[in-house]
Amino acid sequence: MKYRLAIPLIVAGLALLLFVECKKPDPYKVLGVDRKASQREIQKAFHKLSLQYHPDKNKNKGAQEKFSEINNAYDILSDEQKRKNYDLYGDEKGTPGFDAGDQGGYTHFTSGGPGESGFSFKQGDWQNMGGQDGSRSFSFSFGGPSSGKQSSFGYGLNDIFSNFFGGGGGGGGMGGGSQSGGFGSSGKSQYGNRHSTKNIPSVNSELYRKEIVDGGMTWLLFAYTPNLQGVQYFESVVEEVGASLQGALKVGSINCESEKSFCKELGVYPHRQPKIYVYSLSSSGKGSLVEYDGDLQVKSLKSFSQDHLPRISKRINTNNLNVASESGNLPKVLLLSMKKNTPVIWRTLSGLYRKRFVFYDAEVRDISDPSVRELGIDSLPAIVGWLSNGEKQIIKSGISVKDLNSAIQELSKLLNNFEKKNKKAASVKKDHTESGERNIPLFTPSNFNGICHEKVPVCLIGVFRSSTTRDKLQKILHSVSQKSFTRRPSSALGSRDSVAYALLDASKQQSFLNAFDKSGFKSSETLLLAYKPKRGTYATSQGVITEEAAERFISSVLNGDIQFTKARQKPTLK
Repeated sequence: MKYRLAIPLIVAGLALLLFVECKKPDPYKVLGVDRKASQREIQKAFHKLSLQYHPDKNKNKGAQEKFSEINNAYDILSDEQKRKNYDLYGDEKGTPGFDAGDQGGYTHFTSGGPGESGFSFKQGDWQNMGGQDGSRSFSFSFGGPSSGKQSSFGYGLNDIFSNFFGGGGGGGGMGGGSQSGGFGSSGKSQYGNRHSTKNIPSVNSELYRKEIVDGGMTWLLFAYTPNLQGVQYFESVVEEVGASLQGALKVGSINCESEKSFCKELGVYPHRQPKIYVYSLSSSGKGSLVEYDGDLQVKSLKSFSQDHLPRISKRINTNNLNVASESGNLPKVLLLSMKKNTPVIWRTLSGLYRKRFVFYDAEVRDISDPSVRELGIDSLPAIVGWLSNGEKQIIKSGISVKDLNSAIQELSKLLNNFEKKNKKAASVKKDHTESGERNIPLFTPSNFNGICHEKVPVCLIGVFRSSTTRDKLQKILHSVSQKSFTRRPSSALGSRDSVAYALLDASKQQSFLNAFDKSGFKSSETLLLAYKPKRGTYATSQGVITEEAAERFISSVLNGDIQFTKARQKPTLK
């Protein structure tokens, strides 16, 4: 009888404990955000509050507790599954913290926990719990965390009391914490939840060597150990900076507890708090880790990250936009924009494609700039490319940017297509090499300024009017171009590279020849024309062109033994 009278008190006590256990602070209220808030809004609220209550900055009483509360709230709302569980059940674990519902004729109460411990009453038993026969259907059950089975207690009150406040670790008791799903130890360490990053990819030594060291991309990395304070805040700041510069950099985390040897290899030692690094590429293309030691704020870290994006693109002025004259065998690309500094997009691409292209960029005032119009650009920003054979192409003009990531992806496709064209041109060049036609390109409107520009002292042009004479000149000029000519020390011209060799189809480009002479040399089936672009002067060798005749003519040009005449106008190709 005494046992039956005690049952209502036990149940009431249990209900009270369950209610108290589930009354955790509302994470939405803690962060001051609406229940429909986006992840970006949640991040911003967390950043603001974390900075306000961080123990290193706020020494007021209660700041430590408030900081912990803020971190716990962010831990729930930043995790998609935990947030969903909380919205549905009021508990991030996915089990109701205190839920009374009618299930099959029973009122069932549960407490959150690994085993979903609970108790239930048949309808009407609340009123009859203390009666003589009213407690016949009362049951008390605890689900085990592993087997999912329940252990029922009728009037085994000694068992209940023996394990009510922990200890005793019995198989069906309420103590033992996570072992029985009761009110014992919470499983937390002295530092709170041992945190491992959930939204940022982990970086180990293998990934670092394969993807970061030689990948050409800037990485924002933070190193930590799970027991350090503020890991969540560091993670959220890094994550937001990564999101704002998505496409220009990648983010990663290094757990120095599980990757001790890797952290030692890098010289990374996060003792008191996590550390942040940027893997940055220098102008030479060599990468290194640079530590960030500024304030842990999104704005300042973003600025630091942007400063360490690749600086591989060469900045040039508008007086020298024809970069085809620069040495090297790689195709060249030039960005024209109104930006005072190299744009983030171009710096990113220069890192990713640094082994495949030579990058340049220039600031231009507007589309009316003569140097811009000479390149054939009709709108800005624009990208101009030169194939390795000197041929110029407008890759893209009037570039519009919706967002950083999509712009980088779009321009990457354009560079990939241009690279394919260059490989095709290179294969044609290889075929010509095998047939003795190397390095003698045919003048076209797109490559003329790239081959015969003002930095080239002399352009030697082999003019032909039929396929037969073209083949003949091709072989002669190829042979001559491979030779070194003896010249007097007083000669102002330099080495063999002082001469640029090319072919011209007079049957298609008669207007080009008219710029030199009224007759246009129409009576000549073949012709060697030496043109000095900077001075606008020329000299010719007519008649039968042989290899010996070509050598004598070039020697005379290089030694200044031949008279040059002023051209009627600047020659152009159509």
